[in-house]
Amino acid sequence: MEILGATLRVCVDDLETAVPFYERLAGGTALRFERGGVQVAAVGCFLLMSGPEAELEVLRKVAATIAVKDVEEARQVLSELGAHIIAGPVPTPVGRNLIAMHPDGAVYEYVDRQA
Repeated sequence: MEILGATLRVCVDDLETAVPFYERLAGGTALRFERGGVQVAAVGCFLLMSGPEAELEVLRKVAATIAVKDVEEARQVLSELGAHIIAGPVPTPVGRNLIAMHPDGAVYEYVDRQA
């Protein structure tokens, strides 16, 4: 499994206020989308999320998003290493993802950029 990078997940109260700060900090323009009632802005290595508290409570349990070459390969490797696959792989607006709990209890989202 090839890990391509990681994204820090940041829950914010006001996405419109937060985005300009992170765009300037990261030196890029945010890619925005909505998923499950949560507004999301991806900018640099940051994934900003804002929405209903009940949704954010669940999202806060995921420590980080890890980009991999192939989510299906990640699922196989994670399973072999004793991780528990909580959800996925499933298609998303930008590729596929899965949520896994590592044997130490840490929860991560794994994503790829395949159609």
